[in-house]
Amino acid sequence: MSLQRWQTPAYVYRLDRIHAAHAALRAALPGPSDLFYSLKANPHPDLVRALAGMGCRAEISSPGELRNALDGGARPQDCLYTGPGKTTAEIAYALDGGVRRFSVESIGQLAALSDVATAKSIEVSCLLRVRAEPGSGSLTMSGRRSPFGIGLAYLLAHFSEFMHDQNVSVEGLHFFPVSAAADEPSLISSFETSVVAAQRVRDETGWEPSLLDLGGGFAAPYGVPGGLPVYPALRDRLEALLDEAFPHWRSGSPRIAFESGRYLVGTCGELQCAVTDIKSDGAATVVVLDAGINHLGGLSGLGKLLPLRTQPQRLEGTGETEADSEPVDVVGPLCTPADLLAKNVRIPNLSTGDVLRIPNVGAYGLTASLVGFLGRDLPLEVVLDGPDVISISTLSLQRHPVVLNGENR
Repeated sequence: MSLQRWQTPAYVYRLDRIHAAHAALRAALPGPSDLFYSLKANPHPDLVRALAGMGCRAEISSPGELRNALDGGARPQDCLYTGPGKTTAEIAYALDGGVRRFSVESIGQLAALSDVATAKSIEVSCLLRVRAEPGSGSLTMSGRRSPFGIGLAYLLAHFSEFMHDQNVSVEGLHFFPVSAAADEPSLISSFETSVVAAQRVRDETGWEPSLLDLGGGFAAPYGVPGGLPVYPALRDRLEALLDEAFPHWRSGSPRIAFESGRYLVGTCGELQCAVTDIKSDGAATVVVLDAGINHLGGLSGLGKLLPLRTQPQRLEGTGETEADSEPVDVVGPLCTPADLLAKNVRIPNLSTGDVLRIPNVGAYGLTASLVGFLGRDLPLEVVLDGPDVISISTLSLQRHPVVLNGENR
């Protein structure tokens, strides 16, 4: 099917790029180890299905992500349910859906998990999410002191309180100190911090964890051309580090796990959008597209998560070069100055109706955007496996009546 046969805007995901990314990441990680796919990057069930077929497990943090994981063929007993704000209702929902492993971020959260599991007579396990201590040299997901997890010093001081619950088996430790590490040395440093912290917990408590989830931090380009970073030193360094700290890890004591979202799916997707208007006042030329921060990078538009500095390209080349064009600002269709996708970029020979592509937005694209703002329709999502179209679908926002106390409100 020709790429011009569907309407714009449209996200197009290519499964062959996910296969390539998975192979590259697997080659960079210690073996043996488990790999969790973080659905927050892109919860599309067809992407989940592809990664489950490659052996990935699912890391989820909401009932919606659980539904998408199960729709994509993930086994619930292989899922890891994470997040700092789990309610008893969603814990119950996850247990009813077959989830049996949770990441726990506080004593209160452990107690809630225990209460719900006990009421349902279900055996569950958990990982204790550990936060690196301030000043440890580790990076955080936001660049500030992370609010997530249990401080290492606090965990060591109150360790017995986490271990005395008879209804929840504390299986291991969970770390995630960095997101999208700037380079390989930074990534290695973050893993070193986590392994040293895990070793300290074992040495100071005498407890042997059976699973260490070291998290992720694997980067990917976002909204601009480019390939995935390579990590040539990572595997050897981590294997040497684990050999020293946990000599029996190669035989599964403890099992080692990692997580990734953007590295696995970031380069698989592009957003195709049409030029709806071109206007110039003599000082600047503005190109208006039929997609904006309601479809891409809405969290970035609010100064969160990712920088939105895209480099749109023509879907089909004209033979002209950037030198043949004038700089333009590229905006979306929303009536807000925040809807700026690119500033002072050169795109040759544009006309109304041309289709542009924003590359490398398979992760943190549509579902990380302001999809409800101004009520515009959401883009198509097209999944390709080579030349074959696997699916074409679209998300929608719908309002449903809710019955409270027997009355419609």
